[in-house]
Amino acid sequence: MRRLWTPAWIARHVAMVVLTVGFLGLGWWQVSRAAAGNSLSWGYAVEWPIFAGFVVYVWWREVKLARRRAAEADAPSVNADADTDLAPEATDSRPAIRRPVRVARVPAGGDAVEDTDLAAYNHYLSWLNANPGAKPGDYPG
Repeated sequence: MRRLWTPAWIARHVAMVVLTVGFLGLGWWQVSRAAAGNSLSWGYAVEWPIFAGFVVYVWWREVKLARRRAAEADAPSVNADADTDLAPEATDSRPAIRRPVRVARVPAGGDAVEDTDLAAYNHYLSWLNANPGAKPGDYPG
């Protein structure tokens, strides 16, 4: 819990309170304008409290994430010297979430169709690399 009272977190808490109060105040202002006859303000009167709710939601999500990370950091680690047959993933209480790997399929070497424009551009780049002081207009090809 102490980790939520660092200077950075205090700034986040203050920003959340200021933004929420400000957005709710702007919503109330739009309600008073709408009651005075400005029909467009009814839309803004609904919009500002939604913004305030979003600020509170993001703040709460970040607090929960920080507390979870703190709990994981404070949890006793598995003894490295212990003789266990379990894999590192099996010792964690939560299942590991892995992203699928996508592999681009490239045709085998000899079957590839040669792109002449690409080959010419690669030759041009290799010539520029071999001649560092040369200008593009000096290219003989």
